[in-house]
Amino acid sequence: MFQAVHTGARVGIMMEELISRALDARSRAYAPYSRFQVGAALRCDGVVYSGCNVENAAYPLGTCAEGGAISAMVLGGGQRIEEIVIVGGGDQPCTPCGGCRQKLREFGQPNLKVHMISPKGEILLTRTLAELLPDAFGPDNLG
Repeated sequence: MFQAVHTGARVGIMMEELISRALDARSRAYAPYSRFQVGAALRCDGVVYSGCNVENAAYPLGTCAEGGAISAMVLGGGQRIEEIVIVGGGDQPCTPCGGCRQKLREFGQPNLKVHMISPKGEILLTRTLAELLPDAFGPDNLG
């Protein structure tokens, strides 16, 4: 099991589900080349969607965990990310790559909370999307 901890206090039930689903997704990641498994879980309209990274022998063709979770959300009819949890390996936060930050901006507002957790389920870092992608170009810029 995991220990959902944030500044010494137990987190809410919805956050526990996000953490649990991100950890489960990470355990299913397909990362035979880098051996760096990543899981992500996001909430949209109270529903949790998750994804894992999927590598490919042609490295640029892999899929990030965040992209997988976003695809699942869109397939499920969702359009707005309310919160997301990302888990990589080790005790350092696994922040989203540049491409994933832009994907998060497509479906999330600048105040979207992005939580990076450890493989033990501990929250290592929380940032808003605006902090991760300042002055972002998003759907609002197009019309």
